[in-house]
Amino acid sequence: MRLPYRTREAEPPARRTPSDGSAVTRRRLLGAAGLLAVAGATGTRARPARAPAGDPPAGRGRPAVTAGQAVPAVSNARQCGLAGDGVTNDQPALQALVDALGAAYAADGLGRVIYCPPGEYSIRDAGTVWRSGVSLVGAGPGVTRFLLSNSGNRADPTPLAFFTTLQHGATRANHLTDCAFERFEIDGSRVLLAGYNVLAKGLGMQYMLRARFRDLYIHDTAASGLGCDFLQDTTIESVVAERCGRLNPGTNIGGAGFGIGIGGWGPVERLAIADCTALGNGTNGFFVELQKSWWTPPRGIRVVGCHAEGNYYGISDWGADGMTVSACTMTANLVAGYDVSAHGTTRVGGRGGIVTDCVIDRNVHHGVVIGNTPGRYALRGNRISANGCHGYLQYNLRTGDRRPAALMALDGNEIWDNGLDGIRADAATVDAALVDNRIEGNGRRAAAAASGGGRTVSYTAMSMVDKNARWLPDGHLGKWLRVGDQRAVVTGNTATELTLAPWRTGATTAWPTGTPSAGDRYSLPAAPPARAGVTLARPTDRPTIRGNRIWDSRARKTQTYGLWVTDSGTCVSGWVADNDLAGNGRAAVRFDTVPDGGRWRDNVGLA
Repeated sequence: MRLPYRTREAEPPARRTPSDGSAVTRRRLLGAAGLLAVAGATGTRARPARAPAGDPPAGRGRPAVTAGQAVPAVSNARQCGLAGDGVTNDQPALQALVDALGAAYAADGLGRVIYCPPGEYSIRDAGTVWRSGVSLVGAGPGVTRFLLSNSGNRADPTPLAFFTTLQHGATRANHLTDCAFERFEIDGSRVLLAGYNVLAKGLGMQYMLRARFRDLYIHDTAASGLGCDFLQDTTIESVVAERCGRLNPGTNIGGAGFGIGIGGWGPVERLAIADCTALGNGTNGFFVELQKSWWTPPRGIRVVGCHAEGNYYGISDWGADGMTVSACTMTANLVAGYDVSAHGTTRVGGRGGIVTDCVIDRNVHHGVVIGNTPGRYALRGNRISANGCHGYLQYNLRTGDRRPAALMALDGNEIWDNGLDGIRADAATVDAALVDNRIEGNGRRAAAAASGGGRTVSYTAMSMVDKNARWLPDGHLGKWLRVGDQRAVVTGNTATELTLAPWRTGATTAWPTGTPSAGDRYSLPAAPPARAGVTLARPTDRPTIRGNRIWDSRARKTQTYGLWVTDSGTCVSGWVADNDLAGNGRAAVRFDTVPDGGRWRDNVGLA
């Protein structure tokens, strides 16, 4: 019978002593297992001890717990039943070791470490249910590798470690405490399922306190790579998640590199995600998602120095309050680099967030999309450039909160070379502030419609060439290229060549049904006639638009207007002052709806 879970808040009993009555020290415990060398892997610098000659055969290592002896602080997995040979199923031995060390932690409150030496550890046909106080440490990604597979039980999603509310009764009172996962690789490519299963993760725990995830490489999992929820006082650091969510077609929940459910600990969840990388994952590079619509959106979540590339969305805020995102790079994501919306399962957008000092560049459609939020979101000091459609788009999904967003702020950003408008409001706002931004050379999607075929036209997996073309460089940015019944998105072009986006995340081709044949006819649509630095296309009440420079410095200008109020937009009671609107392609401003009231003064280019 498994012992109940306990947390370190409970008073631990006195430490056990050996039969000779001498005191039990950390060094004695480490020495008893012959594992002083492992202390370096857990943060203590120690000279490695000489390992015993050879590793024990699978299943013949000494047990983790021996009657009458203290449980060691560090257990060598190879000496406790795991083979690490890539062939033997090590899951039963890992589960037994986790249970034994978890029981020891429950008894004395002392955390234990499983050290997995270099090797390939096959984890087959069942996930490992984790226990409090148990940490898993390897010798490094590419050196210690966990190979997940379910060849003998195709119905089982087989995560390396999991502990969930539905399967195991995880709650705030029954949570995992003091667990670390460090310095190893998880390969999920061998997990095959009849359909998508959200549990087919690399790591999938819920309700954790003082958890640490560090120096991991997680790749090719069927669902999210690191998909853990309700992480209090937790750090995720230097983790790479690549090609995770491979069985998610983009419409199911999960399937991200890093998928973090939030709200279970109440109004504050102290979580830091730092120096992590998400590449080519099925849905998001990173998302945080409120798990119950009636829960309070939590504060305390920070994403710092991370890189999101080639995912569906780069970084998404689906229900946090005051999430801080700084010094991150979001590039080549298929929909948007940064996303605030009601895409999450509870249809709750984030609010009160701050995005600062980030590079949001060359995403296939938009740089930043923000919607379904009550407001108070700030973007400061970011570079938002060369995205296929809009640099910044304010919009609302139909399924979430559609009230006007209040107190949105864009301050001191560099917004340039985007395919359409630099900033576009396609949802109502109140008291928005656009202050001290430099918005230059947007509207790059300026090339006329084009078509062709025949001997001058050829195709590769990610490009198309028409030797007879004379296209405006990047003039087709963000357009859909149509060839027969297929279409692909243009990510850039020279005078004769189009580069294309992959048809889905992780794909190595732009063509879902195969590369077209040389000479096949193609077509490209015309550019929209108006492409502005700032476009107000919905009711905009009491905006502050001050101190911005909005212009186009190229000989052939593509940003047609500095400020455009469309026939579906308004600008009511705005403070519009000290802006430089000179130097755009057609005019400083275009008013399809005349502004109503407010204070307009000292705007260069506007009488």
